[in-house]
Amino acid sequence: MSLRAVVRSRTVLVLGVALTVAVPVLSLPHLPAVSPWPVVVGMVPWVVGKYLLCPLRWRALTPASPDGPLSRGWHLRAYAESELLGLVTPGHVGADVWRVRRLTHAGLARGDALMSVGVDRLMGAIALSAFVAFAASELPTRMILAAVGIGVLLLAAVVAARKLRPNLLPTGPMPRPRALLVALVLSLAYQLTIAGLLLGTVAATGHPLSPLALLGAFGASQIAAAVPGPNGASPRDGALVLALVALGLPWVAATAAVALKAALAWLPALALGGVSLVIHRRHTRATAAAAALA
Repeated sequence: MSLRAVVRSRTVLVLGVALTVAVPVLSLPHLPAVSPWPVVVGMVPWVVGKYLLCPLRWRALTPASPDGPLSRGWHLRAYAESELLGLVTPGHVGADVWRVRRLTHAGLARGDALMSVGVDRLMGAIALSAFVAFAASELPTRMILAAVGIGVLLLAAVVAARKLRPNLLPTGPMPRPRALLVALVLSLAYQLTIAGLLLGTVAATGHPLSPLALLGAFGASQIAAAVPGPNGASPRDGALVLALVALGLPWVAATAAVALKAALAWLPALALGGVSLVIHRRHTRATAAAAALA
């Protein structure tokens, strides 16, 4: 199924939401006490991190288009749209494809668009590795080897592209060190908001854990993030459930907390990304109609 088909498929969207929401709906009633307030407290900063800090990080790493730098509002809208598409694709890959598409349609060369999204992903991975190292006390060997392997593959891809597909290489300057530093700080702040959301969903089940122990479980579960999967049913989510159970949380409570965390991601994605996608599609159709009449 193409990305355009995913965007227009209501069936894919409904199935994705239904699958993610089903687990917490079935598991939460079996808990002795459920409080919504910890979820609200944890979700507010996470929404700010996901839909404000992350787009600003992306903008800091994006070169200017031929008409000048793209606005903050443009990045906020495009990022929100990409998050909705990312939720319905394994490994969140739909988000990256959509962001590259939006950048190229805004006038950037394909190489510059790929560089922008790729470096943004890289800075997020570096911040995640730093967070895992802090939360889990030491960075697992497998994660180090995976990071080195990804770096080697990226270098090989650049060398191959330079010889075979030079049009895929960026034509503009690479992000400056200051932009990279800003992106790293924003990424670390976003990681903290994810941990805060998890802390809120666990506390909502009536089985609160120590914040430090919870950070360790969250950090350890990120090792499984290298294996893609659908939102709410990925290897990372399963690893997080196992880590919470190892800390003493009952299976039902651990499953409900992780599933609730995944389900909550749909609320701002549908509200912000969905509305933005509708507006973007109408604007595209109006522009095409005006061009046809001209």
